[in-house]
Amino acid sequence: MKITDVQVIRANRFLYVKVFTDEGLTGLGESGAWGFLDASAEAVNTFKSYLIGKDPLQIEHHWQYMYRSFHFRGAAIMGAISAIDIALWDIAGKWFNVPTYMLLGGKTRDKIRTYYHVAGETTEELVANCVKAKEQGFNAIGHLSPFLDEPRSKPYFLPYARMINEAADRVGMIRDAVGNDMDLCLELHRRMKPGEAVAFAQAVEQYHPFFLEDPTTPDNFDSMGLIAEKSTVPIATGERIHTIQEFEMLMSRNAMSYARTSVCVCGGITGTKKIAAIAEAHGVQVVPHNPLSPVSTAACMQIAISTENVAIQELPDHSTVSATERYTSSNKVDEESFKQSDMVTWVPTVKDGFIEVEDRVGIGIDLVDDVEERFPYERRDVNTRLHVDGSIVDQ
Repeated sequence: MKITDVQVIRANRFLYVKVFTDEGLTGLGESGAWGFLDASAEAVNTFKSYLIGKDPLQIEHHWQYMYRSFHFRGAAIMGAISAIDIALWDIAGKWFNVPTYMLLGGKTRDKIRTYYHVAGETTEELVANCVKAKEQGFNAIGHLSPFLDEPRSKPYFLPYARMINEAADRVGMIRDAVGNDMDLCLELHRRMKPGEAVAFAQAVEQYHPFFLEDPTTPDNFDSMGLIAEKSTVPIATGERIHTIQEFEMLMSRNAMSYARTSVCVCGGITGTKKIAAIAEAHGVQVVPHNPLSPVSTAACMQIAISTENVAIQELPDHSTVSATERYTSSNKVDEESFKQSDMVTWVPTVKDGFIEVEDRVGIGIDLVDDVEERFPYERRDVNTRLHVDGSIVDQ
């Protein structure tokens, strides 16, 4: 079997890669470099010249070749490698007529625990959405910002005491509303300096969050290690990094309890399995990062099913616009205008907070016909939040 073509497919706010073979089998993957999808697309086209004529089943060799060929790194490049890698694993599953997870060691579980995205621009809206998630059967909620999901067009300012105490009180209100049968995965969006993050962790520890995600920017591993050292709340991080060495350096600093592996940007299924093995040696659990389309969800599921130290799976709402659009737009978006589920042939079913494992060949999903015409691609706007004094705010 040989690769005959590698196609980039742009649709809505997503970038897909489809790999074709002379046996009629195709594989589908997605790039997670959502802020720089056009750059990632060009990286795919660069790798295409290498892949044509190759055996698609030599996945590890192709991963090493692409990763090491030009000596450059970066999210756009790794997003391209990830999308191609997922597509090759999809082909492998179809070639052997099994779900991809069977080629990764088989099932370690029969169902996957998930956490559901919740949001709110006000305290009342956030608490109400958390209660709604519980009523839908979920036992964990995430992408849960104690600092609210205000649009990036709104200038930000709060005095330090109000910032810490109001956010902590908000977590307390959520805990009171949903009780102890709901795990709270707090998303801090890299918005705090190390000292602030330590103070906030101490303020919310009484509410027993499942984890604090990305309390500070990912640029300095020592800063994340400092926060983890001084926090009794577990730290989750990793979604913004994309090499196995970076994850190992964070783990060696005891900087994470949960590894947030972005399957579509940290090297695909191959890269994620490497990171999961390192995490297992460090006693760290994996929580696959998944703010993208149902194709990303299908790829993440192959990891979650076949990897013992996966703790829980992020599950965005695929019945609306992308999570990255909802949480990074300058203004409130119309969440009823578009369904990601209309772009694909399948989305997983959730019951009581768990996805039941299905024996779907490959990664188990494909795009609908004419997806590019039906869902025209839109380049993302460049925007970030500003302080009332005009400086940059991390959110």
